Amino acid sequence: MKERTVVVKDRMQDNYRYVLTKPAGRDFDPVFCPDLTPRQMLQLGVFGGKYMTDCRGEFPASWYARARLSPQRPDPALNCFGVHASKPLAYWIAKGWIHPNDPRGWFQWYCRYYQGRRCDDDARQIARWKAMRRHVAQLRKHCRAGDVKCRPVQRQALLHWAYDSRKL
Repeated sequence: MKERTVVVKDRMQDNYRYVLTKPAGRDFDPVFCPDLTPRQMLQLGVFGGKYMTDCRGEFPASWYARARLSPQRPDPALNCFGVHASKPLAYWIAKGWIHPNDPRGWFQWYCRYYQGRRCDDDARQIARWKAMRRHVAQLRKHCRAGDVKCRPVQRQALLHWAYDSRKL
């Protein structure tokens, strides 16, 4: 694969550059096996439709073709499970969970990782993704299989981390 440099210009980054060194959607860390692609997540409805609405130039147009987006403000009705399941960015910043290269957080990191970027933050972000498995265990313990109305906030939160709780 020929390496390609991406130059980012959006509301949160101006002239940030990164290199795509892997083919899109392939060559992931062996322990990182997300259920959903970024495109699937956007189409199902995540982050109230507000997340990354100004990033269309950075990612494939196909990701946005049927995405459930709200350019003005977050709308929980656009989420797959119709509920609010996010903390504000200020919360994530205060916890020290935001890496300077990805000021929007984990999903931005995942979108860039999916596209082929590899960076010094990969191991930390993959560990955070793995930690979400505890919520999968809670759904299995407290909900009947296939009952997508059981624990909708927890299901939406899992969806934000590329876990497809509709299958549980």
